[in-house]
Amino acid sequence: MTNLNEKKNDSSLSDLITRLKKYQWIDLTHTFGPESPRFPSFEKPEFKTIFTHADGFFVKEYRFPGQFGTHIDPPVHFDSHRDVYVEDILLKDLLLPLVVIDNSEKVKNSPDASLSVNDIKEWEKKNGKIPEGSFVALRTDWSKRWPSQEKFQNLDSNDKAHYPGWDLDALKYIYEQRGAVANGHETFDTDTAVKQQKGLIGEYYVLSHGHYQIELLDNLDLLPATGAYIFISVPKAEKAPGFPVRAFAILP
Repeated sequence: MTNLNEKKNDSSLSDLITRLKKYQWIDLTHTFGPESPRFPSFEKPEFKTIFTHADGFFVKEYRFPGQFGTHIDPPVHFDSHRDVYVEDILLKDLLLPLVVIDNSEKVKNSPDASLSVNDIKEWEKKNGKIPEGSFVALRTDWSKRWPSQEKFQNLDSNDKAHYPGWDLDALKYIYEQRGAVANGHETFDTDTAVKQQKGLIGEYYVLSHGHYQIELLDNLDLLPATGAYIFISVPKAEKAPGFPVRAFAILP
């Protein structure tokens, strides 16, 4: 027999879900297919129909790298000493308060723009201190170049890519000074393309310190600077060092 406390708890959870569904939900995930933008070192993905309704059911077979489309990078993606795969990330760490730092104006002036500590401090003057335990997303509006591979890579006449990212010190600030749990952005990489000649030092810092990140986010321009929550749903593939996700936000 269910006791009164259990009924009360069930009712509270039900009421919470009902209230959540009345808020605005924003999809932060790109629809991806074989022609979608991909990290240039990856082969073109393949989506192949292997059964049709004439066979009794419709089935497709998919071949793509784990870091494809809007995806998650766990620590093991870069750090062989951190045995944390996608399946090891705590479920509670996939639901976080969402902070969106807008650097899109700087990116309009230069595709090589990198978010700095000073940019974050200016943002905090307007929006308050980044809350501990947050997911910090960098808005650059680079996602509006989807689904063009050419526009995402943004190669110059010397075939050098140009797209925005984070300063290493900015990442250290959100994690070491503000206690963030994870970060995300709209581009292929954490680091700006022009800084990658020295290596992916920002991405290595994030993952080697036990954090995860979401790359190729979409619709950050539809979100407030603070107050929203991000939800990240990802398949539990065995020993996956990365995998596409369905990320979305619930707005206050």
